[in-house]
Amino acid sequence: MINKNEWLTVGLITSCHGINGQVKIKSLSDFEERFLKPGIRWLQKENEPPSKIELISGFKQPGKVNFIVKFQGINTRNHAEQLKKFKILVKADTLPKLKKEEFHLLELVNLEVKTLENDELKRIGKVINLENEKNNLLVIELFENQKKVLIPFVKEIVPLVDIKNNFLIINPPNGLLEL
Repeated sequence: MINKNEWLTVGLITSCHGINGQVKIKSLSDFEERFLKPGIRWLQKENEPPSKIELISGFKQPGKVNFIVKFQGINTRNHAEQLKKFKILVKADTLPKLKKEEFHLLELVNLEVKTLENDELKRIGKVINLENEKNNLLVIELFENQKKVLIPFVKEIVPLVDIKNNFLIINPPNGLLEL
Protein backbone atom coordinates (compact mmCIF):
# COMPACT_ATOMS: atom_id res chain seq x y z
CA MET A 1 0.00 0.00 0.00
CA ILE A 2 1.00 3.61 -0.44
CA ASN A 3 2.59 5.30 2.57
CA LYS A 4 0.28 8.22 3.40
CA ASN A 5 3.23 10.41 4.49
CA GLU A 6 4.97 9.89 1.19
CA TRP A 7 5.39 12.50 -1.53
CA LEU A 8 4.55 11.62 -5.12
CA THR A 9 6.10 13.41 -8.10
CA VAL A 10 3.32 14.50 -10.48
CA GLY A 11 5.23 16.92 -12.69
CA LEU A 12 8.58 18.36 -13.63
CA ILE A 13 9.32 22.01 -14.42
CA THR A 14 11.25 21.89 -17.69
CA SER A 15 11.70 25.58 -18.57
CA CYS A 16 10.33 29.07 -18.23
CA HIS A 17 7.67 30.39 -20.61
CA GLY A 18 7.48 34.03 -21.62
CA ILE A 19 8.70 36.94 -19.54
CA ASN A 20 6.10 37.07 -16.75
CA GLY A 21 7.26 34.17 -14.60
CA GLN A 22 5.28 31.32 -16.13
CA VAL A 23 6.85 27.86 -16.25
CA LYS A 24 6.43 24.87 -18.56
CA ILE A 25 5.58 21.60 -16.83
CA LYS A 26 5.93 18.06 -18.07
CA SER A 27 3.08 16.09 -16.51
CA LEU A 28 3.75 12.71 -14.88
CA SER A 29 0.09 12.42 -13.89
CA ASP A 30 -3.17 11.37 -15.50
CA PHE A 31 -4.97 14.09 -13.53
CA GLU A 32 -4.74 17.35 -15.52
CA GLU A 33 -6.46 19.37 -12.80
CA ARG A 34 -3.17 19.29 -10.87
CA PHE A 35 -1.84 21.85 -13.35
CA LEU A 36 -5.06 23.71 -14.14
CA LYS A 37 -6.89 24.25 -10.85
CA PRO A 38 -5.63 27.04 -8.54
CA GLY A 39 -4.46 26.05 -5.09
CA ILE A 40 -1.52 24.97 -2.97
CA ARG A 41 1.19 22.82 -4.57
CA TRP A 42 4.57 21.62 -3.37
CA LEU A 43 7.90 22.11 -5.16
CA GLN A 44 11.10 20.20 -4.55
CA LYS A 45 14.61 20.90 -5.76
CA GLU A 46 16.61 17.65 -5.98
CA ASN A 47 16.39 16.05 -2.53
CA GLU A 48 15.68 19.18 -0.51
CA PRO A 49 12.53 19.31 1.64
CA PRO A 50 9.41 20.29 -0.36
CA SER A 51 8.24 23.90 -0.17
CA LYS A 52 4.70 25.20 -0.48
CA ILE A 53 3.68 27.43 -3.39
CA GLU A 54 0.34 28.58 -4.75
CA LEU A 55 -0.67 27.80 -8.32
CA ILE A 56 -2.61 30.79 -9.65
CA SER A 57 -3.49 29.55 -13.14
CA GLY A 58 -2.56 26.96 -15.72
CA PHE A 59 -3.42 25.73 -19.18
CA LYS A 60 -2.46 22.84 -21.42
CA GLN A 61 -0.46 23.82 -24.49
CA PRO A 62 -2.61 23.18 -27.59
CA GLY A 63 -1.53 19.99 -29.36
CA LYS A 64 1.10 19.20 -26.71
CA VAL A 65 1.35 17.30 -23.46
CA ASN A 66 2.92 20.19 -21.53
CA PHE A 67 1.22 22.66 -19.23
CA ILE A 68 2.02 26.34 -18.72
CA VAL A 69 1.42 27.48 -15.14
CA LYS A 70 1.72 30.64 -13.11
CA PHE A 71 2.77 30.45 -9.45
CA GLN A 72 2.23 33.13 -6.77
CA GLY A 73 5.32 35.32 -6.37
CA ILE A 74 7.09 34.14 -9.55
CA ASN A 75 6.80 37.27 -11.70
CA THR A 76 9.92 37.41 -13.87
CA ARG A 77 11.61 35.15 -16.39
CA ASN A 78 14.76 35.09 -14.19
CA HIS A 79 12.77 33.92 -11.18
CA ALA A 80 11.00 31.26 -13.29
CA GLU A 81 14.36 30.10 -14.68
CA GLN A 82 15.46 29.27 -11.10
CA LEU A 83 12.60 26.71 -10.87
CA LYS A 84 13.90 24.65 -13.80
CA LYS A 85 14.18 20.93 -12.87
CA PHE A 86 12.05 21.38 -9.74
CA LYS A 87 9.56 18.57 -9.14
CA ILE A 88 5.89 19.20 -8.42
CA LEU A 89 4.73 16.97 -5.58
CA VAL A 90 1.51 15.90 -3.93
CA LYS A 91 1.05 14.02 -0.69
CA ALA A 92 0.10 10.40 -1.19
CA ASP A 93 -2.99 10.89 0.98
CA THR A 94 -4.37 13.41 -1.54
CA LEU A 95 -4.54 10.87 -4.36
CA PRO A 96 -7.85 10.96 -6.24
CA LYS A 97 -10.26 8.11 -5.54
CA LEU A 98 -10.28 5.52 -8.28
CA LYS A 99 -12.83 3.12 -9.70
CA LYS A 100 -12.80 -0.53 -8.69
CA GLU A 101 -10.46 -1.81 -11.44
CA GLU A 102 -8.13 1.24 -11.35
CA PHE A 103 -4.99 1.79 -9.33
CA HIS A 104 -2.23 4.36 -8.94
CA LEU A 105 1.06 3.51 -10.67
CA LEU A 106 2.92 3.92 -7.38
CA GLU A 107 0.95 0.98 -5.99
CA LEU A 108 2.84 -1.27 -8.41
CA VAL A 109 6.13 -0.75 -6.54
CA ASN A 110 6.97 -3.79 -4.38
CA LEU A 111 4.47 -6.05 -6.14
CA GLU A 112 5.74 -9.54 -6.82
CA VAL A 113 6.14 -10.33 -10.52
CA LYS A 114 4.97 -13.69 -11.85
CA THR A 115 4.78 -15.38 -15.23
CA LEU A 116 2.36 -18.06 -16.35
CA GLU A 117 4.28 -21.09 -17.60
CA ASN A 118 2.49 -24.38 -18.42
CA ASP A 119 -0.58 -23.21 -16.45
CA GLU A 120 1.61 -22.60 -13.36
CA LEU A 121 2.43 -19.23 -11.83
CA LYS A 122 6.18 -18.78 -11.43
CA ARG A 123 7.65 -16.06 -9.17
CA ILE A 124 10.37 -14.25 -11.12
CA GLY A 125 10.94 -10.91 -9.43
CA LYS A 126 9.66 -7.77 -7.80
CA VAL A 127 8.77 -4.28 -9.06
CA ILE A 128 11.34 -1.95 -7.50
CA ASN A 129 10.66 1.30 -9.34
CA LEU A 130 8.87 3.06 -12.20
CA GLU A 131 10.35 4.94 -15.14
CA ASN A 132 8.03 7.50 -16.64
CA GLU A 133 9.82 9.50 -19.31
CA LYS A 134 7.89 8.81 -22.52
CA ASN A 135 6.25 5.50 -21.55
CA ASN A 136 5.43 3.85 -18.27
CA LEU A 137 8.09 1.24 -17.60
CA LEU A 138 8.28 -1.10 -14.63
CA VAL A 139 11.76 -1.64 -13.20
CA ILE A 140 11.81 -5.27 -12.13
CA GLU A 141 14.54 -6.93 -10.12
CA LEU A 142 14.76 -10.61 -11.02
CA PHE A 143 15.04 -13.05 -8.10
CA GLU A 144 17.34 -15.38 -10.06
CA ASN A 145 20.26 -12.98 -10.58
CA GLN A 146 19.21 -9.60 -9.07
CA LYS A 147 19.39 -8.16 -12.60
CA LYS A 148 17.16 -5.14 -13.22
CA VAL A 149 15.01 -5.22 -16.36
CA LEU A 150 12.60 -2.65 -17.82
CA ILE A 151 9.14 -3.94 -18.72
CA PRO A 152 6.68 -1.75 -20.68
CA PHE A 153 3.50 -1.32 -18.67
CA VAL A 154 1.06 -2.22 -21.43
CA LYS A 155 -1.87 -4.66 -21.32
CA GLU A 156 -0.22 -7.06 -23.80
CA ILE A 157 2.83 -7.53 -21.54
CA VAL A 158 1.20 -6.96 -18.13
CA PRO A 159 -2.24 -8.57 -18.54
CA LEU A 160 -3.09 -8.80 -14.81
CA VAL A 161 -2.46 -6.54 -11.81
CA ASP A 162 -3.76 -7.81 -8.47
CA ILE A 163 -3.13 -5.05 -5.92
CA LYS A 164 -5.17 -6.84 -3.24
CA ASN A 165 -3.00 -9.98 -3.41
CA ASN A 166 0.23 -8.06 -4.01
CA PHE A 167 1.30 -9.40 -7.42
CA LEU A 168 1.15 -8.84 -11.15
CA ILE A 169 1.57 -11.22 -14.06
CA ILE A 170 3.75 -10.44 -17.03
CA ASN A 171 3.77 -12.04 -20.45
CA PRO A 172 7.17 -10.88 -21.75
CA PRO A 173 8.08 -11.31 -25.43
CA ASN A 174 10.95 -13.74 -26.01
CA GLY A 175 14.26 -12.25 -24.95
CA LEU A 176 12.84 -9.27 -23.01
CA LEU A 177 14.03 -10.59 -19.63
CA GLU A 178 17.50 -11.26 -21.04
CA LEU A 179 18.14 -7.66 -22.16
